[in-house]
Amino acid sequence: MQFSFAGPPLASPWFHDMQQGLTEAMMRAGHEAVSDPDAAQLVFHHVDPSYPRPFRRKSQAVFVVGLVNGPPLGLSPVAEIYPLLLRSLSNLLIYGAESTPTGVTLVTPELGCYPVGYESSRASWFDHLYTYIAPLASSRLVITNHFDWNLPPELARGTPVTAALREASRVLARWHLFPTPYPLHAMLSPQDYRHLRRVFGIGGISYGNLSARHDATRFWMSASGVDKGTLGTVSRDILLVTDYDATMGAMRLSVSPGSKPLRVSVDAVEHWGIYRSHPAIGAMIHIHAWVEGVATTAINYPCGTVEMGDAMADLLRQDPHPERTIIGLRNHGITATGPNFADILARLEGRVQTQVPMQ
Repeated sequence: MQFSFAGPPLASPWFHDMQQGLTEAMMRAGHEAVSDPDAAQLVFHHVDPSYPRPFRRKSQAVFVVGLVNGPPLGLSPVAEIYPLLLRSLSNLLIYGAESTPTGVTLVTPELGCYPVGYESSRASWFDHLYTYIAPLASSRLVITNHFDWNLPPELARGTPVTAALREASRVLARWHLFPTPYPLHAMLSPQDYRHLRRVFGIGGISYGNLSARHDATRFWMSASGVDKGTLGTVSRDILLVTDYDATMGAMRLSVSPGSKPLRVSVDAVEHWGIYRSHPAIGAMIHIHAWVEGVATTAINYPCGTVEMGDAMADLLRQDPHPERTIIGLRNHGITATGPNFADILARLEGRVQTQVPMQ
């Protein structure tokens, strides 16, 4: 993997030390440093906290790690740092509150927020920090949608499954488990918002999703960037996923002619693999909350990556009852499987903790 550094030339000892230490750790791991950020797959982007500007990536395949040096964090680090992640359009933000890197806090788009404390030596600390960055930067994101305008009218009017999905979303909203979308158009400049839309097709950020099997190969799923507690229209808020096209790196969706479909939830590729591998699973709920005692993925891969799907599949293969279980996604949330939404909700009720433990 080729990597580079970008951003304003800020005169900060912290930035200079981070750049040197990360460069040495990346090169020890066999990666190549390049001077042109546009030629890199991984870009470390210097972000000025007083005026956070994005690195204007030319492809969604470029992974951007924002580097921010600011004042000491208060009691709610994610509330302080997350706006910087959004405004800098970073895939991962590393925040340091000291003049030299004695420890940092990492924040992900999925609201993961966890510290990486300093180790006994400078080299070992940067090598340790590298282990948090590398799996995320090398993961393969699947967020492209291919729309087939062939949804039959009888499905476009809704089915018992889509009605159940809609009702389950309202139950979860009453449990206060579906944060409403972040108004990106209000948080970003018009130019940055257009860039975000062009590269990622994102119009808003919301957390959690629901899906339910339609038949042996197809499933219904909530759309991305909408308040999951107010899902409404089939072929807009609720979409029929028909396949994953590995050649295009895209999810295929059947939608009504003339409709205005939103992009399906970023986790669609993960759900596609699970439904194909486990015919007894009839529905899934993913929330950014926690249930004690569940098996958990080892790495907090980003939503919508092949690697996250593989990690979830590994946990389900080890579970004696994958068709009716709950698995944890590290520093992220949980995904619950079941024959239907009523079964899943009955097993979740009274057990859900809104705070995800960070590791």
